[in-house]
Amino acid sequence: MEQDYIKLIFGLKLKQIRTDKNLSLFGLSKISGLSKSYLNEIEKGKKYPKPDKIVILSEKLDVPYDQMVSLKLDKNLAPIGELLQSKILKEIPLELFGIKESNLIDIVANAPAKVNAFISTIIEIAKHYNFSRESFFLASVRSFQEANNNYFDDLEQQVLKFSKAYQVDLTKPITSKDIEEILIEEYGYTIKDNELNRYEALENLRSVFVPKTKTLLIAEGIDEAQRTFIYAKEIAYNFLDISDRLYTFPWIKFESFDQVLNNFYASYFAGALIIPKDELSLQLETLFEKETFDEALFFEIMNAFNASPESFYQRLTNILPKAFNIQNLFFLRFTHKADSEKFHLKKELHLSHQHSPRANETNEHYCRRWLSLNVLKDISKSKKAHEFDIQISNYVNDDTKYLLLSSATKDPFRDNQYRSITIGLLINKQLERKLKFLEDKAIKSQDVGVTCERCAIKDCNVRKAPALALEKAAKNKKIENIVEELNQKFAK
Repeated sequence: MEQDYIKLIFGLKLKQIRTDKNLSLFGLSKISGLSKSYLNEIEKGKKYPKPDKIVILSEKLDVPYDQMVSLKLDKNLAPIGELLQSKILKEIPLELFGIKESNLIDIVANAPAKVNAFISTIIEIAKHYNFSRESFFLASVRSFQEANNNYFDDLEQQVLKFSKAYQVDLTKPITSKDIEEILIEEYGYTIKDNELNRYEALENLRSVFVPKTKTLLIAEGIDEAQRTFIYAKEIAYNFLDISDRLYTFPWIKFESFDQVLNNFYASYFAGALIIPKDELSLQLETLFEKETFDEALFFEIMNAFNASPESFYQRLTNILPKAFNIQNLFFLRFTHKADSEKFHLKKELHLSHQHSPRANETNEHYCRRWLSLNVLKDISKSKKAHEFDIQISNYVNDDTKYLLLSSATKDPFRDNQYRSITIGLLINKQLERKLKFLEDKAIKSQDVGVTCERCAIKDCNVRKAPALALEKAAKNKKIENIVEELNQKFAK
């Protein structure tokens, strides 16, 4: 970007100076003797003039030569300069989203003031919501997932290729021992189980990989499903030949966008290896053909794979859009501490548009009728290993309905901490065709909102805050109507 950056900065400055002096390109061409098309190429950042041409422009525009060639921008264009000089455009693989750097440069050059206002707005929003660099990277990957319906056939094919090369039977549950043998024999790993627990500060880490000696340190408290997933991710990094990677699970920090993206690729590969697409699709077909929801069969399907509930629900977001054309869904992961009224939305995914349940406004209260929250309350009281429930949620404000499946489990690394995983499927004609049990009267239906502050449900006995946002909107609408009446009354 360095050469392009220098050309673009000069072009932006030239255009700003010209417009400040109320000169058209034609006018600047007349006084400078330089062609209009040449000046246009300069202003678009496509050409950089030779020193003698800069001297002419400097004299005719009455601007010092040093000011013309300086890379310093005035305050009106400074945010654009900061963006272009930052590493953000280099760190994000724009080609993933079908964007070329040259296209961005054209956009900036053609409307610098508008782009500047947009960038400034984004920066202010990011500051307001404490939006970190890591959050930006994660949001970018989430957008990439959503743009592809969270299905990546090249990774699915790589899993099949791996299973054939190493004779892994995908029709049977894969165990950690199956993968551990490959890591040790094929990739030269050393695996240690008793090191991480010596350090209290590392209590939340499941694994640490030391690349120099290919040593994988595993926490003692992890279960078989978690161990298998960690091993499967290590297989992915090696089989996909990924070197720019994260070395802890869960992650501590990202050094680059590539690490975020590669972490997603490895996680996807691991999920596809542990829960093969064809096996899951066949079992889901059986479940969907039932006239009533068969909870026992659902658990049988979930337990058929050596995977955690979260991995299973995540895999559903890959399979349902591709195998069943169920493309309108969302995925939520909440955490909750027992005897607390706080619920934290840690992860969300929306296909193929932004659905009603989503990250809320700052300091607002999620609807206490949400299934995601209720299973957390249930498990914190029952102390069971797994709480499950199903519900049809009617979002009265948006006039939409969703079928929700939700599971809650204990956090094995934190006392009195629980997490819930929920998948919501938009009820439409397609879902009605695919799921025979949608008419099951045993599935409870519930009117819900997004947050208490924005919920229009009357007499809600679990409401945690009044509908302040709706009350404010209603008050503003009333004022607007009165002002309109006054305009009509005195306009005659």
